[in-house]
Amino acid sequence: MNPKNFGNRMPRKNGHDLGKPKEVKGYFPKIPMEGKNSGDAGVNTPTDDRIEGRNPVLEAIRSGREINKLYVLKLQDGARPDPVLSRIINLAKEKKVPIMEVPRQNLDNMSQTRNHQGVIAQVASHEYVDIDEILEKAEEKGEVPLLLALDELKDAYNLGSILRIADAAGVHGVIIPQHRSIGLDSMVAKASAGAIEYVPVARVNNLSRTLIELKEKGFWVAGTDAEGTNLYSDDVWSGPMVIVIGSEGEGMSKNIKDKCDYLLSIPMAGSVNSLNAAVAAGIVVFEAVKQRRR
Repeated sequence: MNPKNFGNRMPRKNGHDLGKPKEVKGYFPKIPMEGKNSGDAGVNTPTDDRIEGRNPVLEAIRSGREINKLYVLKLQDGARPDPVLSRIINLAKEKKVPIMEVPRQNLDNMSQTRNHQGVIAQVASHEYVDIDEILEKAEEKGEVPLLLALDELKDAYNLGSILRIADAAGVHGVIIPQHRSIGLDSMVAKASAGAIEYVPVARVNNLSRTLIELKEKGFWVAGTDAEGTNLYSDDVWSGPMVIVIGSEGEGMSKNIKDKCDYLLSIPMAGSVNSLNAAVAAGIVVFEAVKQRRR
């Protein structure tokens, strides 16, 4: 990745830049996953984003088809590996496709053809883009880039809803990691209500490294965290910006949190101290957009 260099990130007068920031009591949501995860083995809802059978899967990988995840039959102790399945697995590893070994019952539950032959590929319902493309389009519009990065988000509804928020707010693009994260499957497409067609999504092998590269190009990184020392409404939103949303159950990983210039919280006044991850993302995103329009 070699995105446009936005110059040195100059210090700004806000809580982050003035030594130890004031303590802010707030809560950014860390909630249990809602509903079933379309990436989990065992989901048998009919979709159009699966390829089943050894030859179809092998050819899909060979052709460069974007694969979100590969499910293969887990061998029992002492069983000899099937040569074709071994070939598929080796090729998938070369392409850095996430691989999950699961019991036959899981594959049977996932299968729509009832003839999976020990392998099912979950393919993308929409093409991914490079981050460079996202930045180039922002430059063409004469706009300062605003990106969303999702750290191991696993729920289809949340990702689809965040795509709707990104479209409505004018976010230039969304970044998701290749591993331990839901991809652009049919359930995400449905939850997005069409926004998947308009919001560019980049899928990266290493989110931490991607954030470092963006910071080197002049981006600020604002992460959402329950222990955040800045309010989401603080004056931190000018310049090229990446907003990081953590996973539904765990929030941001420590590695990603360490890359953030700001850790932001949302004050909670009610008895229920949690928000849907997508709703909370909407609060933060629209606050950022409001401030950036001033």
